[in-house]
Amino acid sequence: MSLIERRQRSSDEARTSQEGRASDSGTRADEGESEQERVNRRWQEILQETRVAQTGVQILFGFLLSVAFTPLFRELGTFDRGVYVAAVLLGAAATGALIAPVSIHRFLSGQRMKDELVAAAGRLMMGGIVLLALTIGCTVLLILHAVLPSSLAEILAGAVMLWFAFCWYLLPWILRSRADKG
Repeated sequence: MSLIERRQRSSDEARTSQEGRASDSGTRADEGESEQERVNRRWQEILQETRVAQTGVQILFGFLLSVAFTPLFRELGTFDRGVYVAAVLLGAAATGALIAPVSIHRFLSGQRMKDELVAAAGRLMMGGIVLLALTIGCTVLLILHAVLPSSLAEILAGAVMLWFAFCWYLLPWILRSRADKG
């Protein structure tokens, strides 16, 4: 393949990828795509989403691991220590779920199982995002508990969790429902 042909193909793939990003996998983005192009596009989308989520969970998890070595940690009460332990365990689980698609890809590479890989990676991403939201909720509760009265800290942490539920789950569901109707 000549350099010009490769550039044209790359340009065509980029245009197809951009058109595909205009909607969710399994909908209008799939029109005009071959099965192989569709699964490759979906895999690239999952990789990009994973990169974003991994960065957040790794920074948060690193912060949580360092908290135990601060002088103020020794002053935490039983409830706050429990919240901390929950946050660390949820953060570890989120990290595992969000990095798992990379490991699965390594094991399945060359096995012609990209459809299965995309499906499994999508489920792991959703699970990892739920775990990340719970980790953030516990972390917010822990921090607010240190600086605010308990009841106010719990109300605000609950409000943050409701906001995550709206942004990460309810809003996409609403948008998808509207797209399905229209």
